[in-house]
Amino acid sequence: MRVDPAQLRMLALVQAHGSLAATAAELGLTPGALTGQVAKAERDWGVPLVHRGPRGARLTEAGTALARHGDDVDEACRRAELELAATRAGARPRLRIGSFISVATRVLPEAMTALRHRRPDSDLTILEGTSRELNRRVADGDLDLAVVGTYDEQVPDLPAWLTATRLLTDPMVVCLPEEHRLARRGVERVRLAQLRGEPWVAIRAGDAAREQFDRVSREHDLAPRVQFQTESYDVAQAMVGTGLGVAVLARLATRPTPGAVHRELERPRLHRRLWAVHARDTRLTPLVVELVDLLQDVCRDLQQEWQR
Repeated sequence: MRVDPAQLRMLALVQAHGSLAATAAELGLTPGALTGQVAKAERDWGVPLVHRGPRGARLTEAGTALARHGDDVDEACRRAELELAATRAGARPRLRIGSFISVATRVLPEAMTALRHRRPDSDLTILEGTSRELNRRVADGDLDLAVVGTYDEQVPDLPAWLTATRLLTDPMVVCLPEEHRLARRGVERVRLAQLRGEPWVAIRAGDAAREQFDRVSREHDLAPRVQFQTESYDVAQAMVGTGLGVAVLARLATRPTPGAVHRELERPRLHRRLWAVHARDTRLTPLVVELVDLLQDVCRDLQQEWQR
């Protein structure tokens, strides 16, 4: 059988108090609940462990042997509490952050600068990756927080011990070669239907952004001719600038690009959403809460700037 440390600790307390009622009080149980636990321990071990009498309770020989190990459990827990307290008191506040390129260049720098001013002793590290990779790394404990993106109305698919805080609704825009008929001065908005049959620069198949593009293409009968596929919005804009085709990308990722212009996408209005993913329990990573607050501030300012 697998040893249950809680049973060993319970027997140690019975030996120390000589009373089931006192043991129950220390463990935060009712006397009836403790009696049930003693009975279960005796079934698990296959021997009597506690003698109950009018003057209290005492352990059998087998119970006494096990109680000695319960004392060891108590001592190990006490040392663990002391070591954790010393670690938290002496260690530099650490935060391991994950992000993708457009967030790392447009959102994170301002938030991290503010955090460093608040916590100059903080130890911040950043890892770049795709949203799927970053979600997995937070779940595995390799990262404390990651900023990830989803498309349309999706929310991150996460284990129960993680949570996602919504940061920003990032609208999709159209990127056009500057000689394109819709790139002329005075045209501020473009409908996807106006791009039916065009050559396209698209995100590589299998990416969530490409899944959104393929769905909308079917719904609006775009019949896109995909000339080039890439994982990078920066590369996509550079290819559009050569005249190779048109593209749809998130507004946060737009860059001044030679030979290319950007126009608001009017119909349909597509978007991606940014989320801060982290553990629900942040007691060991208090900087997570501070950085999420700062990220929300930066994203709120961005949203207001776009609305203006």
